[in-house]
Amino acid sequence: MLSCCSVTMSLFAMGFLLVILQPSTGQFPRACANTQSLLRKECCPLWDGDRSPCGELSSRGSCQNILLSQAPLGPQFPFSGVDDREDWPSIFYNRTCKCEGNFMGFNCGECKFGFSGPNCTERQLRTRRNIFQLTTSEKDKFLAYLNLAKNTPSQDYVIATGTYTQMNNGSNPMFRNINVYDLFVWMHYYASRDTLLGGSNVWRDIDFAHEAPGFLPWHRVFLLMWEREIQKITGDENFTIPYWDWRDAEDCVVCTDEYMGGRHPTNPNLLSPASFFSSWQVICTRSEEYNSQQALCNATSEGPILRNPGNNDKSRTPRLPSSAEVEFCLSLTQYESGSMDKMANYSFRNTLEGFADPRTAISNISQSGLHNALHIYMNGSMSQVQGSANDPIFVLHHAFVDSIFERWLRRHRPMLEVYPAANAPIGHNRENYMVPFIPLYRNGEFFKPSRELGYDYEYLQEPALDSFQEFLIPYLEQARQIWAWLVGAAVIGGIVTAVLTGLILTCRKKRRGTSSEIQPLLTESEDYNNISYQSNF
Repeated sequence: MLSCCSVTMSLFAMGFLLVILQPSTGQFPRACANTQSLLRKECCPLWDGDRSPCGELSSRGSCQNILLSQAPLGPQFPFSGVDDREDWPSIFYNRTCKCEGNFMGFNCGECKFGFSGPNCTERQLRTRRNIFQLTTSEKDKFLAYLNLAKNTPSQDYVIATGTYTQMNNGSNPMFRNINVYDLFVWMHYYASRDTLLGGSNVWRDIDFAHEAPGFLPWHRVFLLMWEREIQKITGDENFTIPYWDWRDAEDCVVCTDEYMGGRHPTNPNLLSPASFFSSWQVICTRSEEYNSQQALCNATSEGPILRNPGNNDKSRTPRLPSSAEVEFCLSLTQYESGSMDKMANYSFRNTLEGFADPRTAISNISQSGLHNALHIYMNGSMSQVQGSANDPIFVLHHAFVDSIFERWLRRHRPMLEVYPAANAPIGHNRENYMVPFIPLYRNGEFFKPSRELGYDYEYLQEPALDSFQEFLIPYLEQARQIWAWLVGAAVIGGIVTAVLTGLILTCRKKRRGTSSEIQPLLTESEDYNNISYQSNF
């Protein structure tokens, strides 16, 4: 514990120096959180490299109008013009930086995921590892990085503490500073919060990050951005998020003081005082309070992290997920289906998210499977959607969920068109921008293999033979689905061939009888070989 604390202190000091020099990624850019930008509805900050908007003088990008998707939405949200997140981010800004080539960022000052170098031309591939495969020093460094993020103010981003209407349509900006870790907690809250309808009215059936097709791409972006922020504030460009493989686990094996915090000796709902996570304060956990006040979470501290793993409602989640359940989920060929929400059947996304039974893929919202099961099992801060990212186990859990998504992508090799283009719940169509990210990312942009985004998983780096077997799986799966049609086609083809053969032989016999000296004869073996070739073809 002493070595971890000493690392924390040194990284804390280093972080304050680095954070001044490095741009970050997140919600509202500080450079755009002002009256002028809100009234002009423009967020095109200067790039420090040439002091031009979006680095235009260096051909990194330019300030352009946002192109919003016009595809129809599903019926789940029956309102229009009542939520700042509709057609994100057009309520706040309708002009942002559009970056060229491999450049990225709110001012085009960064590289796309998977690229690095001064001109963003160098490919990178980092590996996310099992937390239990880390050395003691690597593990302590990871924990120290988490604590550093919790204590480092975000220099480039702020959070909104009021709606656009409460800001008087931009003339009265309402923003607040926040630390790097809590910035991501707030973003997760903001994407999943209820819609405030005025008075005491809210609409709960809305979520821009869950219960619909965007669940997996959204959290993929979230983790990539979080990973990059840690790389920046620490200066450790090779940092990757570790994952916790919870398949078949008997209990919360990361819930120890050596890792993510053990159980308090006298209060089972709190963390052990031997873990520095016990001193962390949570934010954005009081959704009913915000709703009654028609207010947004303003990142005020709301108490310690709560966690009581295993003492959850066993009727909803009797145990942690099994390997067999994960394998069944991976066998599902449809990414999305039906209503494309938590009622979807035979949907890989809905089964992995945990609203469908992991043994049948039939929707059952009275149970919590796979991803949801772990949240419920933790029985505390992790179990409430809007504030679940307060518990640092969140990143370990979602890194492993993302690895399952990655396995599905590699096994089934879906085209981009597999991701729904229309009629998904609000914010989840393929071309919708993800809430609340600036720079802007579309859902469909992250429906692709992780290697194209610059990272891989340690347990997915398999030997060549296993890779070849993985390569064959989607084709074998397709063959299994259509085998009945293939058999039927073969039977029909055989019947047609037999009929044609009979007609041909009959005609030949007739012609042989009338002009045998003109009609050359084929030997029986030649005739058979030609017919067989046609039949096989």
